[in-house]
Amino acid sequence: MPDGKTPVMFVHGLWLHSTSWQPWAERFEAAGYRPVMPEWPGVPDTVAAARQDPDAQAGTGLAEISRHLAEFAATLDSRPILIGHSVGGFLVEKLLGDGIGRAAIAISPGQIKGVKAIGTNQVRSTFAFLSNPANRNRTVSLSAEQFRHGFANAVPQDESDELFEKWTIPSTARPLFQLALSNLEPHSPAAVNTGNESRGPLLLMAAKLDQTVDQVLVHSAFKQYRHSGAVTELMDYDDRGHSLTVDSGAPRLIDDSLAWLAAHDLR
Repeated sequence: MPDGKTPVMFVHGLWLHSTSWQPWAERFEAAGYRPVMPEWPGVPDTVAAARQDPDAQAGTGLAEISRHLAEFAATLDSRPILIGHSVGGFLVEKLLGDGIGRAAIAISPGQIKGVKAIGTNQVRSTFAFLSNPANRNRTVSLSAEQFRHGFANAVPQDESDELFEKWTIPSTARPLFQLALSNLEPHSPAAVNTGNESRGPLLLMAAKLDQTVDQVLVHSAFKQYRHSGAVTELMDYDDRGHSLTVDSGAPRLIDDSLAWLAAHDLR
């Protein structure tokens, strides 16, 4: 039943479950929003179930996930604010560019079509999966060591181990290929309508220590919006890595997100 509160739709990326947004949801609910955490197609409702049935999402790509999220947004009683991390950050950029949602915050977002910068750390983090073309139709998992390098390099080892055990799940690998090869495909599902003049405000968050989505990639994506008069802003974090939405530094991002939304009268 509609409650008059603005919905906030949280979208996760690869290898994290939707429930990893729970601390964000609690803070946003306390601030007067109505948080929702839709899961990707084929992904069960819990971390444990997702680990037990990894193949349910095999082969799912960006187009299917985007369509699923758009359909979910359409069920809400009002246009949601969109917040996403990593591939989820790419997804909220795409949805906002398509006129879905009233505003978006994309945190260390996956590389959109048109970004030609190269993140050297990103290559190392994803090479093990992209080097095998057969992974395009498979699900893949991170090892604790890969999570430590690609996600949790900016936190202590024990925190990395705890985050890995608590939130990680196998993920479809197809989005990795689609984002990495987007500039080679004329009709890539990684294309975003960056020129949309009528969309709501967009905030891009970049992390200097991120070894999965290099800060330079987010800065390059920011430049792709220069032809639109819609509000697009960039916020940098010099001491955060790719786990910034789930680690001990997340409360600062939550505070900044709430403040940014309030500054744009989106409460």
